[in-house]
Amino acid sequence: MKYISGVAAFILLLALAFSVSASSNPGEYETTTVNNQTEHRILIFSKTDGWRHDSIEKGRDALISWAEEHGVHADATEDASEFTTANLSRYQAIVFLNTTENVFNDIQRDAFRTYIQNGGGFAGVHSATDTEYEWPWYNQLVGAYFNGHPRVQTATLHVLDQNHPSTDMLPEEFEKRDEWYNFRDFNEDVNVLISLDPQSFEGSDHPDFHPIAWYHNFDGGRAFYTGMGHTEESYSEEYFMNHLWGGIEYAMGIAE
Repeated sequence: MKYISGVAAFILLLALAFSVSASSNPGEYETTTVNNQTEHRILIFSKTDGWRHDSIEKGRDALISWAEEHGVHADATEDASEFTTANLSRYQAIVFLNTTENVFNDIQRDAFRTYIQNGGGFAGVHSATDTEYEWPWYNQLVGAYFNGHPRVQTATLHVLDQNHPSTDMLPEEFEKRDEWYNFRDFNEDVNVLISLDPQSFEGSDHPDFHPIAWYHNFDGGRAFYTGMGHTEESYSEEYFMNHLWGGIEYAMGIAE
């Protein structure tokens, strides 16, 4: 019988130890790596209980594609039962893509609130403000509630803060065709990123100041919202997708 050298035996012991540690918790979620870093992961949530936007499917596909290009794994669901504390803990941000009305029961609300309180991120798109009207905590998180809109039309937008990852690629002023929401129950603690020129389109209920995108730290987590994203065309517009993706990266905590 041949004896194994001291170095070879040490290597063999290391290999055995690694094998045991890797399989000691088979029920745990196993992360993958991107460029030797723990993989970034987001959840795209698009459940609707009221109006359903035709742009949801295109928006979901666009976000999955952008996530892949940026080395981020994206899951998509309309099943609110996936909102459990254990499942949500896998994600750095949850994107509410044109959700509407009541999307959760009380248990799911508690899981989502716990996720934010544990440092999770939220990115709301367009009708995310047309969601969960009977939940005051959500109102503060998303920043406002929807309060009607005029017809789809072009408006002039003013970027108020170009030092945020959702706006640092945008000009100080630009035009976009979209459905422009009016809001109520606005959280005055948010940081407004972009406002509309209320004189540039018909139907603004905010003649003095019409915010349309904002962010804030809230209850332990990070929240971003953009009122853009009604039209299918939005998800083919590079500047809008850069804006949205920058907001998601802020919510994930990988861009400041």
